[in-house]
Amino acid sequence: MTAGENPVDVARAAVLTGPFTTRQLLRLDDALRGADESTGLEFSVYVGELDQPVRGHAEKLHSQLADPDHSVLVAVSPSQRVLEIVTGQEARRRVPDRQAKLAALSMAAAFGGGDLTGGLISGLAQLATQAGKH
Repeated sequence: MTAGENPVDVARAAVLTGPFTTRQLLRLDDALRGADESTGLEFSVYVGELDQPVRGHAEKLHSQLADPDHSVLVAVSPSQRVLEIVTGQEARRRVPDRQAKLAALSMAAAFGGGDLTGGLISGLAQLATQAGKH
């Protein structure tokens, strides 16, 4: 990612050339839109390599979102076998770290079974349910 690039646009570009079919992309888009609309928070997914330290890279991507305080970023690097969930200040009040970790465990189980799309969709649903209505 170069300076000035929007991490969401970079993530979308990575997804378009990445491991997802068109149908899977549509399902992910529906899950993201549903989570956004039901909670009033902004959910984003990044799939791709993460620089070391991976948590720091995920936090940097999160900080570049349009409204980081009200955002939840799920960053996944399948080749590195890494998953990070970053929540902004307001989002963290509604999705505490403990709940984010439970969603991460659920996603990791699906990923381990080879279901990247299903894991992301399930994890987004868990995070949105925890966040509740806006």
